[in-house]
Amino acid sequence: MPTKAPHLPSKLPKILIVDDDAGQRSLLDSFLRRQGFETVIASSGEQALEILKGEGIQMMISDVRMPGMTGLETLREARRQHSVLPILLVTAFPDIRDAVGAMRDGAVNYLEKPIDLDELLSAVRKAIGMETPAAIAFGQDKQLPDGVIAKSPLMQNVFRDVSLVAPSDSRILITGESGVGKEIVAHVIHRWSSRAAGPLVIVNCAALPETLLESELFGHEKGSFTGATHPRVGRFEEANDGTIFLDEITEMSPQLQAKLLRVTQDGSFQRLGSNKERQTNARLLAATNRHLEDVVKKGSFREDLYYRLNVMEISIPPLRERPEDIVALAGLFVEQFSKRNARFSGAVIAILENYPWPGNVRELRNAMERATLLSHGELILPEHLPARIHQATQGEKPAEASPASRLEDLERQAILQALRETSFNRTEAAKVLGISRRALTYKLQHMREQGYEVDAP
Repeated sequence: MPTKAPHLPSKLPKILIVDDDAGQRSLLDSFLRRQGFETVIASSGEQALEILKGEGIQMMISDVRMPGMTGLETLREARRQHSVLPILLVTAFPDIRDAVGAMRDGAVNYLEKPIDLDELLSAVRKAIGMETPAAIAFGQDKQLPDGVIAKSPLMQNVFRDVSLVAPSDSRILITGESGVGKEIVAHVIHRWSSRAAGPLVIVNCAALPETLLESELFGHEKGSFTGATHPRVGRFEEANDGTIFLDEITEMSPQLQAKLLRVTQDGSFQRLGSNKERQTNARLLAATNRHLEDVVKKGSFREDLYYRLNVMEISIPPLRERPEDIVALAGLFVEQFSKRNARFSGAVIAILENYPWPGNVRELRNAMERATLLSHGELILPEHLPARIHQATQGEKPAEASPASRLEDLERQAILQALRETSFNRTEAAKVLGISRRALTYKLQHMREQGYEVDAP
């Protein structure tokens, strides 16, 4: 399944990719498209100059060593046509550094092969003066924190709504399936609010029994119950001048719901075992993975409290409805778990994009932790994923084949995917797979003998 390019709210620059190597062109083209850029490709300097005459190109990335017109010659001529066009050079030859240095007035930067895609993306963004997607979507004063992914249109819309309601003190109800990232959204709301300098206090209402939850929220006095040897400040007091986030709000008992209703009305509450009225001005965010209206109809959640909490509702879509975020999130988690620059094989990317992720972002994170451990932080292959994931996407049944047979099937799929991604350039395919070209040649010979088509069409 081809990787879909993110549909960002602002049109991203059109980039011309110039390289005589079809595999390299395909690699850069598919990567930049996945980042949301529009791309045009050229196989020679002469073709690139023709494209520059009328395609509305806003940046050019060119190889240096090409037959016919070289990258440096192409750069000089492109400069005559477009004096301010950002041009990035790519070279496999370290001795070209001096030449690039002499061309600093023409080339904005250069990269050495094999290209580090993160370095490429950083160089592209810097060259065109492009802000991060968060800055484009939400304004200069509201950039998403590091580690928050919103490449999909649905999540862009979520954070656009967040940017509108965060500056107020209104109560917000955050809804969505388990594992979609409700707590992450709560963090962003707090960060973008006028209370950002104050505390963000998080309470999972499902994690504590009723008596302990009441003490957790409102505090208690010494001797108020067995074991209460000291007075305790509750989380609402801790959150004063800040934000309190109550996750799984539907797990509260009716008695506790009544006390919470009072806090939402005038900010007043009493510690457990005390008659003294206390005040808090904490902003309240609540979350649930259930349809709260249905819970209200069943009588297990107060209708008046529902309306008090639901001043504004932020609904987070499940991961299966925002496929543009999946690979980016997976890469983020791998980076967190790996001490090396681990990367995905083409087959793994296809699996990640096709699996429905019933456990949402939480399930994806756990899968990437496992894959990172099994791959030793290097190339991640299908067999490094939990069995239920690659079996679900390939229709496999564990009892139908031996582990060795399934592993061989997965290896073949990874090799075929890498060949397609690199236009059957074996050198580039070997790099994608993380093996030597000789090892790939041996495996291809074996696959050919088994009747698989491994040569370019």
